[in-house]
Amino acid sequence: MPADTTDIDDLRERARRWLDDDPDPADRAELQAVLDRLPDSAADLADRFAGPLTFGTAGLRGPLRAGPNGMNLAVVTQAAAGLVDWLAAQGGTGPLVIGYDARRGSREFAARTAQVATGAGRPALLLPRPLPTPVLAYAVRHLDAVAGVMVTASHNPPQDNGYKVYLGARLGGALGAGAQIVPPADAGIEAAIRAVGPLADVPLGPPGQVLGDDLVASYVERAAAVVAPDVSRDLSVAYTPLHGVGAAVLTAAFARAGFPVPGVVPDQAEPDPAFPTVSFPNPEEPGAVDRLVALADATGADIAIANDPDADRCAVAVRDGGTGWRMLRGDEVGVLLADHLMRRGVTGLYATTIVSSSLLRAMCAARGMPYDETLTGFKWIVRAGDGSVPLVFGYEEALGYCVAPDLVRDKDGITAALTVAELAAGLKAQGRTLTDRLDELAAEFGVHHTDQLSVRVDDLREIAQAMARIRAATPTTLLGHPVETTEDLLPEADVVILRTATARVVIRPSGTEPKLKAYLEVVEPVADGDVATARTRAQAAVTDLRAEIAKALGL
Repeated sequence: MPADTTDIDDLRERARRWLDDDPDPADRAELQAVLDRLPDSAADLADRFAGPLTFGTAGLRGPLRAGPNGMNLAVVTQAAAGLVDWLAAQGGTGPLVIGYDARRGSREFAARTAQVATGAGRPALLLPRPLPTPVLAYAVRHLDAVAGVMVTASHNPPQDNGYKVYLGARLGGALGAGAQIVPPADAGIEAAIRAVGPLADVPLGPPGQVLGDDLVASYVERAAAVVAPDVSRDLSVAYTPLHGVGAAVLTAAFARAGFPVPGVVPDQAEPDPAFPTVSFPNPEEPGAVDRLVALADATGADIAIANDPDADRCAVAVRDGGTGWRMLRGDEVGVLLADHLMRRGVTGLYATTIVSSSLLRAMCAARGMPYDETLTGFKWIVRAGDGSVPLVFGYEEALGYCVAPDLVRDKDGITAALTVAELAAGLKAQGRTLTDRLDELAAEFGVHHTDQLSVRVDDLREIAQAMARIRAATPTTLLGHPVETTEDLLPEADVVILRTATARVVIRPSGTEPKLKAYLEVVEPVADGDVATARTRAQAAVTDLRAEIAKALGL
């Protein structure tokens, strides 16, 4: 913690200055209550003033609380003012389109952003209700907006909220039209935010224009069109939006595409900012999809699909051995989708990230498809390549897939779910399953088994210490094999990559959560078509690899 935040008198003075400028009576009362509890509340107050939220991998994201180090009306007002100032300084013309999810504060933050935009003389267009992030990303391009704002914390815990910024074609360029911001735009917006004066001086205009349902209908129609017209639609799907905003749009898209409407987990179907049935509203978290699997089992569903709360991610569960269910890894879904699109004759650039499986690279090499690999995050994936070959598919292992870059230049859990359904229905018509196709890919390219070592921390210094430790004492062997290459991506990115002849480890802090992540991969050849034995060996090797990396990181 910075030294100046440990002095109570200094903290009290900074808090009083913030109170004088905070436009929200409820936040002022919350902060005053913290002040009234001093000195017992010194640690809480210091954390609230440890520093302002800054634009990171996903714009602003943090806990809902009063003070500069939280998501609140004051921080959003300042962020919106900085954003519209930066847009004007770049000469960007056109409306700002604003979307929001159903988290606490989302509607209010979206409304305030619209007032700041109109107060600066810029048209503001608000989505008609809480909607998935892909609808906002679509709207930026569809409405030819100068930029877009999505108020969401995606799959973060219930106490968080966030603020994503997208750029239109005028400022984002051909590859970044409708995509999340990247440097130097993020730094420029951050500087403009810090230059905003007293919030009382920020002019607030009218509430802007609320868009009609025709925008949502347009997205649904375009999303449904990702499914080929002449394929089977015979598929039973169980689905959960995890208390988020995906259900209405996803079920409408399935119906529009001609699929049976998925069965939805009843007590997770409606948006609920408390996320009462899950510890963390993230399909990757243990227990998050238990209700989904129960519904799939009870209804005899062919597959089970989950979106995260803002529906930009897609998780898929399949029957395992005919009785139980297992969640496919993001890498498995990614290569299934890529393989499906290639088999459909979709040509162009296929891209993924440095932390995803190397199987996509092998598939592209074997099939003569252009391939690129980027830093983590969809803001980089959609900008893959040099523009000479159009991107046709991108994915990241964290359940993010872009199957229609011309529709949404970001990850999209709705179109990904439709494409998974198309693939699964086609396989079902042949008496086969998604796992059968995974086995066929393994037999052709070897088993590429991936897993993660993910450690959540309360003190971010633990992450910095672990990264310093792996750099100071980098392993020379993994699984008994020499480490052939070591890459340190500093200063561009806080990433360390280790490779042996048959294994790869990528270590990095999470960009959206207080976690340290190590992405593990072991490639095991398949002998005589015996995929099962190769999988068993690969799983055992990854278990050993996880233990070696945990020890090297001091975790």
